[in-house]
Amino acid sequence: MTTHLKLTNISKAFGGTTVVENFNLDVQQGEFVSFLGPSGCGKTTTLRMIAGFETPTSGTITINGTDITNNAPNQRNVGMIFQAYALFPNMTVSQNIGFGLRIRKQSEDMIKQRVSEMLALIHLEQHANKYPYQLSGGQQQRVALARALANHPQVLLLDEPLSALDAKIRVSLRSEIRAIQKKLGITAIFVTHDQEEALSISDRIVVMYEGKIEQVGSPFEVYNFPQTAFVANFVGTLNTASAEVVDPEKGILKMDGVQLVSANLHDRKKGDQVKFSVRPERFSFASEIKKDNVLDCTIENITFLGAVVRIQVKIGDTKFNMDTFNNPFLELPKIGNKDQVTCSKEAVLVLSE
Repeated sequence: MTTHLKLTNISKAFGGTTVVENFNLDVQQGEFVSFLGPSGCGKTTTLRMIAGFETPTSGTITINGTDITNNAPNQRNVGMIFQAYALFPNMTVSQNIGFGLRIRKQSEDMIKQRVSEMLALIHLEQHANKYPYQLSGGQQQRVALARALANHPQVLLLDEPLSALDAKIRVSLRSEIRAIQKKLGITAIFVTHDQEEALSISDRIVVMYEGKIEQVGSPFEVYNFPQTAFVANFVGTLNTASAEVVDPEKGILKMDGVQLVSANLHDRKKGDQVKFSVRPERFSFASEIKKDNVLDCTIENITFLGAVVRIQVKIGDTKFNMDTFNNPFLELPKIGNKDQVTCSKEAVLVLSE
């Protein structure tokens, strides 16, 4: 696959404040990439620079090898969907979808055909002559998607397009957006602060914090192998703790006098103080199966979360959460009981600072 969208050393400063710094990313044709991070991390500013609404302070942006860094928004073939839909209230669904085509002075026959194609794509053929106020939020966002796609954009940009919708519609609509993107083979950049959203629909995730890229990888890589403490804590539920490196060759750590084994201590030295993480689902009770780490613990708390039961255990002086699937025959331990939990050495992930 060839690089379709390329951002090279992109930075953006407002006054004396740098909001995006040294951002580098190659996006392949047809790839769905999510920018994930907390509010103020620079993800929307980066998206707006791709769209042409902001000009980078430094760096270049190219699409298919053409430098568009300083082009106006109407001089780059990019479609954008906003959080607030931004539909024209005085236009019907069909007129909204065809608006960009009319601006480009396409023929009425061509506009009619393309609008018909887009209505079929978003399954709103029966609503063609309705106005935005007559549609639900999810339907309005579908119309915004169709309008953005009508001009055959080279890149589709989505700025938190689902955040104003309720939970069930969000899940349904994100699946529809992903299916349409795959069907058309269009390159898409999706901005969100919702980790579940990013994990569920992305080919790759760019995790951002304070204007910088923390990690780029597939959802599987970002969730299971976070490279920094920020990524580990931001993506998914996580246990983190501090420990001392006892034997880097054998992967041995010591936390509160308790010995653990990790699989990724190769670049550490004896005596190093490190932070490590373990996902709650990587723990299980030692009575079920014994892995590399078998740790004495005390049951501190039990929280019922529906499909998951979260058991808080104390290992040494540190509290950890352990998640287990709920079932009607699950035998839960009693709070205050002594027990043993176990996890593999691969589950004990030492983090970069």
